Amino acid sequence: MFIRHIWFNNIFPYYLLLLPFSWLYGFVSYIIRLSFKYGIFKVYRFPLSVVVIGNLTIGGNGKTPMVLWLVRQLKHRGWNVGVVSRGYGGRSQRYPIILDKNSNTDECGDEPILIWQRTNVPVAVSPCRTDAVAKLLKTYPLLDIIISDDGLQHYSLARDIEWVVVNSEYRFGNGCLLPAGPMREKLNRLNTVQQVIFSGNHVMPSEISMRVIPVAIVNILTKERRLLNTILSDVVAMAGIAHPSQFFSTLHMYGVIPIKEVSFSDHQIYSENVLDRVAEKHELLLMTEKDAVKCCLFAHDNWWYLEVEAVLSQQSKKLLIRPIEKNILKYKKHIFNNHI
Repeated sequence: MFIRHIWFNNIFPYYLLLLPFSWLYGFVSYIIRLSFKYGIFKVYRFPLSVVVIGNLTIGGNGKTPMVLWLVRQLKHRGWNVGVVSRGYGGRSQRYPIILDKNSNTDECGDEPILIWQRTNVPVAVSPCRTDAVAKLLKTYPLLDIIISDDGLQHYSLARDIEWVVVNSEYRFGNGCLLPAGPMREKLNRLNTVQQVIFSGNHVMPSEISMRVIPVAIVNILTKERRLLNTILSDVVAMAGIAHPSQFFSTLHMYGVIPIKEVSFSDHQIYSENVLDRVAEKHELLLMTEKDAVKCCLFAHDNWWYLEVEAVLSQQSKKLLIRPIEKNILKYKKHIFNNHI
């Protein structure tokens, strides 16, 4: 998209034309935040700890792999985890929605479906995240912690811990607020969060680094798994994410050079007819997992997706997990004392 070139390549003078709208956006955002801070708008606090994993910029930062990583870490330690999401791209007549085997991306969006399928933890979707949390707690009263997938700017939901995930290659673009730049809030917002995690290969030594690495390629229909480096020819790559070039670069890094690379917009809605024209039957169509969850109902046997996972150092893991577990234990102690 041309607008992304303006944001991240600092194309002069186009972004200057959008600055008045950015000033208006910033003023409105500031008033909204003050309204929550001083009690004009209600902030809903729940008894258990809420962790928000979000972004300061629009899309493509690695937030979903970070959510998956945290869910996996907490489950491994024996905690009952719930996830809430806005469900961007989904449209339903009813909210909130608790995901189950009948849920689909048309209603819930792609990222919540992906999280639910990968983690098997309760996931609730609603444009109003407080409604999603309330529904989760009503349905699963034994949850120990709630993770909000995005929602850094959803100030009606009180939170105990905030993480911001930053794409280390693109960082904050031209630093301007929407629409002149990619920023949802000003850069000084980072001073109020607990941790900032940088994804990708351009991380400074003093920063918390998250690398997203390929685990396997998975056939959408049969669920057969293969190593990425076992497919070297007749590969067509496609990606409907914020930065498709990063997906293609990952393939190149692991020795896969597609014969064709096709980019779609983030949260693209697919149809069988559209994707039939992307790859021939004798070719292997390789896509992101976020794309794959939208293709399950009409997938062909030559359609595969790349499964990835976030990797962090042991030191970073301890730094991130310790405060969360401290909050969980505090909540469990509170429950125990109330039952004595």
